[in-house]
Amino acid sequence: MNAYFNRFTIKMTKEQAFNTAHQGDCYDAACRLLKAPAIRRQLAKIPAELIAAELKEYGGWSKNELKNHDENLSRIVWIAAGNIKEEVQSRR
Repeated sequence: MNAYFNRFTIKMTKEQAFNTAHQGDCYDAACRLLKAPAIRRQLAKIPAELIAAELKEYGGWSKNELKNHDENLSRIVWIAAGNIKEEVQSRR
């Protein structure tokens, strides 16, 4: 399944999305998902500046926080997983 952003798309399985986007703190789940080879390959192709620019539009992080690329990767996969989960649930 695909999570569409303005500047790129992130693909993951429905299972990955549901295991990452759940109630409570999802940071650890997002970090685990970042270890998946397919996810790592996709993210490696996206320039850090594009990920930071995408996250900036959400308004949830300061300019200084958005300088941390590793944290941005966790944030973007968490959002991607949530978008996919929301899309699946809206189809029911």
